[in-house]
Amino acid sequence: MNPQYTALANQVALIIKQQKRDALQPICDLLKEKIPHYNWVGFYFMNDEKQMLELGAFAGEKTDHIVIPYGTGICGQVAVSGKMLLVKDVSKEDNYLACSLETKAEIVVPIHKGEVLVGQIDIDSHK
Repeated sequence: MNPQYTALANQVALIIKQQKRDALQPICDLLKEKIPHYNWVGFYFMNDEKQMLELGAFAGEKTDHIVIPYGTGICGQVAVSGKMLLVKDVSKEDNYLACSLETKAEIVVPIHKGEVLVGQIDIDSHK
């Protein structure tokens, strides 16, 4: 692994260890600050009862997408599949939910607790 990313991973681990429940905002802030091509970093959490993702901590421009229906957009697709999704060119996606017209690429990584999908980290880039 790239030494820069190893150091960043170690910083994230330290934040989690020290702050536990309050770690998400500092993680968003750190990733957005340290990785220049990350323009928006946020956590969405599953609400299976409503079949919606609900926005938690984030760093970047405010978004209107504080809830996202399962299946809608990149995040919604990951909510259904439970698998990571990397989109290098969002303009080529039929089922894309634009948070910013400047976004060019997006990655969504699911977060599991054991076998249960509980949320995801969503990262947008203008590059």
